[in-house]
Amino acid sequence: MSPESISHSAEKKQPSAPNSIDDLRIAVGQARAVQEEWEATPLKQRIKRILQIRRFIVDHIDELADVIAADNGKTRVDAMATECVAMTMAISYYCRNAPEFLRDQKISPGNLLMANKRSVLTQVPCGVVGIISPWNYPASIPFSEIIPALLAGNAVIFKGASETQAVSRFLRRSIEAADLPEGLFHHINMPGRVAGDAFLDAGIDKLFFTGSVSVGKYLMQKASATLTPVSLELGGNDPMIVCEDADLCRAAKGAVWAGLQNAGQSCGGVERIYVDRRIYAPFLDELKTGVEALRIGPDSNFDTDIGRMTTGRQLEAVNRHVSDAMEKGATVFARSDPPEGTQGQFLPCLVLTDVHHGMLLMKEETFGPVLAVMPFDSIDEAVSLANDSELGLTASVWSKDSSKAQSIARRLLAGAVTINDHLMSHGLAETPWGGFKNSGIGRTHGRLGFAEMTRQRVIVNDIMPGVRRNFWWHPYSRKLYEGLRGITRLLYGRGPIERLRGAVALLKVFPRTFGKT
Repeated sequence: MSPESISHSAEKKQPSAPNSIDDLRIAVGQARAVQEEWEATPLKQRIKRILQIRRFIVDHIDELADVIAADNGKTRVDAMATECVAMTMAISYYCRNAPEFLRDQKISPGNLLMANKRSVLTQVPCGVVGIISPWNYPASIPFSEIIPALLAGNAVIFKGASETQAVSRFLRRSIEAADLPEGLFHHINMPGRVAGDAFLDAGIDKLFFTGSVSVGKYLMQKASATLTPVSLELGGNDPMIVCEDADLCRAAKGAVWAGLQNAGQSCGGVERIYVDRRIYAPFLDELKTGVEALRIGPDSNFDTDIGRMTTGRQLEAVNRHVSDAMEKGATVFARSDPPEGTQGQFLPCLVLTDVHHGMLLMKEETFGPVLAVMPFDSIDEAVSLANDSELGLTASVWSKDSSKAQSIARRLLAGAVTINDHLMSHGLAETPWGGFKNSGIGRTHGRLGFAEMTRQRVIVNDIMPGVRRNFWWHPYSRKLYEGLRGITRLLYGRGPIERLRGAVALLKVFPRTFGKT
C-alpha cells in the first residue's frame, strides 16, 4: 500500500474538523471573489477540467464504494450500483450537454408590429451556490448538484451529512482533481441544526437542500426574508400500483429492490403497495419469496443484500412506525432477519398486510425496510389511495398494457412516475428529479436541474435602423390613442372592415416613429 493510500485509509477513520460560522462566511467571500473568473472561463475549458473528476472517480471507484459502505452502511454492491456508476454517467451527461443547456435561445417575434424587436434568452450563473446533502446517498445526491453547478459557472459551498463525513472528504478530493481556481469549491463540516441558517446568513445566492419536510419549510421561510431562491427535495411516501395484468414476478422483485435496498432508506423508494384484489394473493406469495431470500448483515464478501441502518435515530423512527401499525391491526406477512448474534444497527425486512391509511407508515415517510401492502378493487380506488398523502415524490405503475399504465401514471400526483420499474430514475442524469406537495420544490438532474443552476436573462434588441422613437412614446394625443386602439382592431377585429379601420388609424400615427417631432 502506498503512503497516499495509508493516509487516506487513516482519514476515513477520523472525523472532519468542524467549521465555524465565521469559516463559512470566509468561504462564501472567497468563492464570490473567484466566481466571476470561473464564469469567464470558456465552457470548453470548464468541461475539460470537470472531466478530470470523472477520471479520478474511475481510478478510485473501489475506494469510493468502500467509503460509502463504511460510512452509510449499505453494501458495496449497492454503493456501486446506485452511486458510483451513476456518478460517472452523470459527469458524462452534463459535460456532453452543457453547451446546449447554456446556449443562447432566440425568441421569435410574437407579432408583425413588433417584428423589429429581437429577444435572446441567456443563462447566467446563480453565483455562489450552497448545497446541503443527506446521509442516505451521500455521494450521488450532492454530486448531481455540484457538477452542473460548476459547469454552469457557479462557485459551490458544499456541506455533507455529519454521519457520512468520510464520503464528503472523498468528494472533496475528487473535485480537487479538477484543478479549479482556488476558493471556487469549499467543503464545510458543521452540524445540520445550524447549517441552513448559517448558509443563508452568509449570503449565498441559491440553496439546494435535501432533507426533512420540517427543515425544508423552515429554510424556505427564512430565505424569504432575503428572497434567496431555494430548491428543496424533502422525501416521499411512495406508492406502487400493481394491476391485474402485471408481470407478478417482475413486480415483486422490483418492490423488493426499490423498497428494501439501502435498508429502505431511499426517499424515492417503494413504501406503499396497492395490488388488484384479483391477484393479491399470488403477488403476496411472490413478494414473500423475494423478501425471505434477502441476506441481511455486514458486507464481508459481496454476498450481503441489505446492510445496516445509518443512524440509531432513524432505526428508532422505523420501529415507531412498525409498532404503530401493529397496534392498529397490521400483520407481518413476511420477514427476513439478520443472522442470530449480528451486532449493529440491522433491522429485519418486513412485509405488512392488513394495513390502512390510519397508520403512520401509510401517511408519513418511514424510511426503513418495511413494505405495506393492501388490495384495491378498481383503478379509481388505487389512484385515490396512492394520492392520499401529503408527499408526492415518486410512484410506479405495473402493467403489461402500456396505454393503461400511461393513463394511470398521468393521474398520480408525483414528480416522477415509472412504469414497470421504481426508484431507478434517480440514476438517470437526463431525467428531472423532484416532487409535488410536501416533497419539495424545484428540480435536480437533466435540463431542468441544470436550469436551476442559472438565472434567466433576456436581451431585447431593436434592429430597425433610422427609428428615432417608438410611436407610442411622448407626446401623447387623441390621435395616438386612436392609433394604439387601432392595433387591436387591425389584429383582432371582427371582420375586414373593422380591421381596415384599425390599420388606417395606426398608419396615421406610425410616421411619428421616424420624425423629430
